[in-house]
Formats: sequence, structure tokens, C-alpha cells
Amino acid sequence: MSVLDRMREVDVGEWIAERRGRLAAWSASAILAGAVAAGAWWWVSARWRPPPSIFDSPVDSVLSYFTTDDFNRLTVAERVKYVQEFIGRFRGMSQQDSAAAAAFLAGVTGKVREQLTQNVRILAKDIMAEGAERFVNLPESERAAFIDRWVADWFRFAEATATGKESTRTDAEIMAGAREEAVRGEERTKRRLAGRSLDSRGADRFLGFWESEVEPASTPREQAQISRFMDAVRTRMLTGK
Repeated sequence: MSVLDRMREVDVGEWIAERRGRLAAWSASAILAGAVAAGAWWWVSARWRPPPSIFDSPVDSVLSYFTTDDFNRLTVAERVKYVQEFIGRFRGMSQQDSAAAAAFLAGVTGKVREQLTQNVRILAKDIMAEGAERFVNLPESERAAFIDRWVADWFRFAEATATGKESTRTDAEIMAGAREEAVRGEERTKRRLAGRSLDSRGADRFLGFWESEVEPASTPREQAQISRFMDAVRTRMLTGK
């Protein structure tokens, strides 16, 4: 009897019933294999990528990371530190690295350039939004001291980033210098905008940066908190209150 004849004599229902347990195991194995394959694909193609080492990676690899969504998934502190460390490498960059950086930046166009610009906006917004959220949730009696610490910390960060050296100035010394500059800046603004209303002058002080960099990356809630915080910072800088 041929194999085909034997197959015709088999009761298909009986055959399935006898092998139901084995078929279920095969099905479960196939589903599990598919799930593992899908998980592996996600892990390779869709998972978050940590930043490349600032000092051990090619400069174009580091620069390209600034153009990714993965950069935005770092905390504010991690992004700020990464930028500061890159500037530190740039300060001591070799001629070869400088040429590589220049070539990379010259080639950043289209959507990649848009993403890089957006990442800068998001970082600026997140820095202010983080400070603003902490500020609005503090008791009134603690807000002035918080502003002083916040301003001093960012002045200290800017100085260390620019010079590569940690500032030795105290918070009080930093704030004294910042207030003097704020008053001089306010006087310059008054002279430049003489005859315009107080509201117009107030809008002018932050409007350019706000409209071009912060607002496009902010939610309405963040915009409200940042506006409130920045107004309090300005008042503190100019009046000490």
C-alpha cells in the first residue's frame, strides 16, 4: 500500500485528537519563538542608545548623538554635563578632530539640522522648566533663596564651561556681580526703548529668545510656569526682593 493510500485511511479527527497535546506544544513554541524574535528586533532597532564616550569616541560620533532623540531622553543634568564635557574636549581638540568636527557640521542639513536645533531648544526649555517647576512648588518664604542658588549655579556652570576651571567665587559674590550687570542691562534697555510702555519693555527683554527657542518646545503649562519664574528671577536680580 502506498503512502497516499495509507493517508486516505487515516481518520483526520482521530489523528488530531491523539496528537492534540503535541500540537499545542508546537503552537506555543512557535508563538514564543515569534515573540522572542520580535523582542530581539525591538532591542536592536528601537531601544534607547546611551551616549558615546566623549573622550574615547570619534568626534563625528559624539556630534551625531546631539542630533538624536536619544539625547533628549537623558536627564537635564546628564545632557548639561555631556555638553560641558564635549566643550572641554573641543577646547583641547587636535587638528584632526577639529577638521572632523568642521566637516560634520558642514554636512548637517535638512532634517538632521532641524533635529539638532530642536534638541537645543528642548534642552534650554527643560533647564528653565525644571527650575520653574521647583520654584512654583516652594513656599513663598523659600523662593528668594532658591532663585539665588539657581542663578549662582548656572553662572558657575557657564564659567567652568568657558574656562575649564571651577569658579572659586561664593554664591553671594556671583549674585552681586549678576545684579550689577542686570541693573546695567535694564538701564540700557530703558534708554533704547525710551517712550515705550512698561509692558512693551518687559516683553522685549525676553521675547526674542522665548519665541525662537523656548516656546516652540514648551507645553502651555510649561510656558506659564517659565514666564512666572523668569519674572521672579528678573525682579530678584533688579530689586533683591
